Order: sequence, then C-alpha cells, then structure tokens
Amino acid sequence: MSESPILLKGITWNHTRGFVPMIAAAQRFGELNPGVTIQWQKRSLQEFADQPLGDLAARFDLLVIDHPWAGFAARHGILTSLEDVMPADFLVDQAANSVGVSHGSYRYADRQWALAIDAATPVASWRPDLLQRHDSSVPRTWDDLLDLAKRGLVAMPGIPQDTLMNFYMLCCVPGSDLCESPDVVVNEDLGVRALEQLRELASLMPSVTFDWNPIQVYEAMTQGDDIAYCPFAYGYSNYSRAGYARRLLHFGDVVSMDGDPLRTTLGGTGLAISSQCRHMDVAALFAQMVAEPDYQRTQYVENGGQPGHRSAWTDPENNRRTCDYFANTLPCLDRAYLRPRFYGSLRFQDRDGGGAPIRRYLIDGGDPKAVLQTLNEMYRDCREVVAS
Repeated sequence: MSESPILLKGITWNHTRGFVPMIAAAQRFGELNPGVTIQWQKRSLQEFADQPLGDLAARFDLLVIDHPWAGFAARHGILTSLEDVMPADFLVDQAANSVGVSHGSYRYADRQWALAIDAATPVASWRPDLLQRHDSSVPRTWDDLLDLAKRGLVAMPGIPQDTLMNFYMLCCVPGSDLCESPDVVVNEDLGVRALEQLRELASLMPSVTFDWNPIQVYEAMTQGDDIAYCPFAYGYSNYSRAGYARRLLHFGDVVSMDGDPLRTTLGGTGLAISSQCRHMDVAALFAQMVAEPDYQRTQYVENGGQPGHRSAWTDPENNRRTCDYFANTLPCLDRAYLRPRFYGSLRFQDRDGGGAPIRRYLIDGGDPKAVLQTLNEMYRDCREVVAS
C-alpha cells in the first residue's frame, strides 16, 4: 500500500441495510491498511433509483448501484470492468455463489460492472402476533390474500417503481412474453389480466400506501398494530432482528396463483468502482473484502447488511438471529425475474416511467387496455434510446 495518505469516497443509500455495513467495512479496511480512509455518503432510496450514475461516478470512487444501470454503464464507460482489476478466481466464486441471478444482473456486454454485495426481491412479511389476534394464518394462495385484504389487515408499497415491479410479477407466468418484444411490454391478454388483478388487490388497501415504499410499509407494520401482512415488498432482514424495531416481522415466500408460486422482480445492490478512481488497486481490494464470503457471512450481516453471497444465506447463525429470514426467502430469490437492463430501460422504471400510469389506474380505475397501450408507447420510446 502507498505510504502517502489515500482517500476514497463512496456513495450508498440511506438505510441501516445500505449504510452501516459500508461504514463498518471502511473502518476495518482502514485498520488493516493504515493510511487509507474511505468516506461514505448516503442518498435516499428514491435518489438511489433515479439519480444519474454518470454524475455520481465523476464524484465518487466507490458506488453502490442498482443493476438496471448496467446497460448505461456499459455504453458510457463510467464504471470499471471488474475483470480488469480483480482475480479471475474471485469472480468465478462470486458467480458460483450468487443468490438467484444477483451476480449476473451486474454483467452486461460480457463484462462485470459490480459485485452483488446485497440481494433482495419482493417477499412476504407478517406479524405473527397480529395474525393470531385476528384468528388468521399466512396466506398461501392469491385467493387467501384477497380474503385477508378484505379484512383490512394487508398493505403493500404503492409508489410507481414498486407498482411496476408488481406488474412484472403478475406477468411472469408460464409462457409469458414479458419484455421479449421491442414493441410491447407484454401481450394484451396477459397485461390486462395483471392490471385487473393488481387493481382488485390495491382497492382493498389503505389509500396512504400509494405513497409508501417498502421501508415505509415495514415501519408501519412494526411501529403500529393495524397491518398484519404484506404480500410482496423488497425484503429487509433488519425488521426480523431482535431490537431493531418495536415488533418483529417474519418473512417468507409469496403466494401462489393458479398453482404456481409468483415470480417477484429481482432487486438488491452492487458495489462498483468508478472508471475515474485514481486508486484503482485500493478500491478493488476494498470491494473484494466486502464481497468475500467470510466477511459477507459475518461482519456484513452483523452490521445490518443483507448479503449477496449465498453462503451467508444458508448460514445457521444468520438464520437464527433473523427468524430464518434468509432460509425462508431464498426460494423466492432463486426464481426472481431479472428486469430489463438495456440502455434506456431506466427511463421506463423511474418515478415518471411505466409505474406511474399503473399507479393512477390502481387509484382511479379506468380502461386497462388504455393503460397497457400507454405502457407500450413509453416502452417503445425507451427502446428507441438504444439506437440513438
């Protein structure tokens, strides 16, 4: 390591799961590598989804990113290809121990742009005490879910991005053509059916949930006593850990529909290195430490993280301390749908993208065919960006 002081700057997102493990890793890395300081800043969950990656890559050396940025990064060269700075056997291990397709979600144009340090997809969550109080059980099917929702015990996130992810989920059925065509999001019959199903469920939710993201849903579930069950929201193992919230949540797989379990839409985060980083070797060593299996399984989880390495999800101690969060949700992660990542896809999933007309339909109703037509028009516009 260089004898001159080295400063690296990193940007992550504002939640215990996203911020605290990076701070802890930076502290430990500095202890092991005297003269190196890594400063982490945080941004909101909304900024994490929307804030331009090019601007951030010009200001930060290390970036915690969302995988749909992979296509943008590949086109503009704003991130470092990890094959250029990390050992091949390390990347092979990361791929072999991926949670679902988390590792592959950061691979685009045959290059790896980030390490999957965090894995997530929408999963089910519930308050066992409230279900027992209301003489209810965890729903197993879509019809069970509707029955529980009619009793006023169910909530789900309703902001545009989460609404679009749930639309994808209901379109991910056997034989689906979701996002396979450059002209339409999905065929009309399947798209209309998904919209109508989502509206039926949303009509049974409190109106406030249309302004909630997953974190706000979980805070409402743990700080109050009105919501017993959330059918699908990006999972946060923090809320199943003793001492984190007022009441513990239990997490598990989502309901089945027509005999098949639903496929939710992959999330999670990856750790990338800016192509403008002036200390590439140091940044690469830090990223490897964070993603290394022993660190992921121990310190990363212990500091509030939700790891991306599979060994951490199957670890008995991690499951003991989280009410079996990792073991119970892993099947959902393993079948999660990988959403589009092409250059331009980010416009379709931002707050003014495809989720916005779906959310309006869920709130106000209307013609689902017209909503689908609007989605297709927006989708084609975003696909056309690829050739520009």
